[in-house]
Amino acid sequence: MPRPQNDDSPFLDNDARAELRERKRDAILVAAVQMFNERGYHATSLDDVAAQLGVSKPLVYHYLGNKEQVLLRCMARGLQELQEAFHAARSTGGTGLDRLRRYLVGYAEVIMADFGRCVIRTGDEVLSAESRPVFRADKRKIDSQLRVLVTEAMEDGSVEVGDVRFATFAIAGALNWPARWHRDDGARSTREVAEELARFLVEGLRPRG
Repeated sequence: MPRPQNDDSPFLDNDARAELRERKRDAILVAAVQMFNERGYHATSLDDVAAQLGVSKPLVYHYLGNKEQVLLRCMARGLQELQEAFHAARSTGGTGLDRLRRYLVGYAEVIMADFGRCVIRTGDEVLSAESRPVFRADKRKIDSQLRVLVTEAMEDGSVEVGDVRFATFAIAGALNWPARWHRDDGARSTREVAEELARFLVEGLRPRG
């Protein structure tokens, strides 16, 4: 039976320790992903990440592992956020085009945030031979999900495209580019950019006539 937590006690129960550990891990991960995005993977060291947080390099290793493991965690978080955007869009009502538009907005918002930006800005060539195929397979899942939404929209007649594969490549290219040019302190917010980008893309997919 768990003991009650005394707020004045200097000792933490298991749940509190786990929560504190997770908060520390997340703080290190956020610092790392921001440096990867700003400086690039090769120009960032774990010493830099540790110094940013005022902790030791062994502490970073303790929580997240070596530099490639840290990068893989950052990319995995970004891919997870894209997966969540897909499931959120697909679970809503409306036409296939409505669901696709919601996904385009969600996708664009993710890739303009820290972890999604890392997925786009960091080429998989920096990964080891063992990690590269795993990451590529995970990215293909994202491509497949976009293709699913375009196909469903075609099937209900709300979208008209000649080649689904070509269409999804073109959409992904347009969606990924803001990860390289959008600034959080720019004239338009992330949401505004995502909405406007989705509007342009959706108009190009609507049936003619």
